[in-house]
Amino acid sequence: MKKISILFLQAVTVLIGIGVLAFLLWEPWVEGVNAHATSFFDIYFDDPFLAYMYLGSIPFFVGLYQAFKVLGYAGQNKIFSQVTVNALWTIKYCAFITAGAVVAADAYLMIAARSSNDDAAGAVMLGMIATLILLVVGIVAAMFGRTLQNRVQS
Repeated sequence: MKKISILFLQAVTVLIGIGVLAFLLWEPWVEGVNAHATSFFDIYFDDPFLAYMYLGSIPFFVGLYQAFKVLGYAGQNKIFSQVTVNALWTIKYCAFITAGAVVAADAYLMIAARSSNDDAAGAVMLGMIATLILLVVGIVAAMFGRTLQNRVQS
């Protein structure tokens, strides 16, 4: 690949990470439960769902970092190496763990909505879309990892 293409893809990866981090920090301020909270501590330390959301996002950022590293390996012409295969396996596991965390969050939202007569359809649909995207990323990373593993071994 050309160096400029790799730099562009790395910049896009960093921008995705910054965008997701900004969303994770901004969303609690406008969430229905916390919209009228008076302090930083009321928002971030009184809501266990936020703690779960932040813990569940760790594998996402690890996978994003591994994608950045894979692009770096492509720039160094090390794409057919064991380190690239290991990074792809890590991306696969991170995508599946993050998808599992999203499914668990959706289940919690559906149970909480049922007990309080809320409508969680929008949040659950967004979770389903995110889960589908994460599963596709995990499957593609597994396919590329297996292909590169076969190429490295031969």
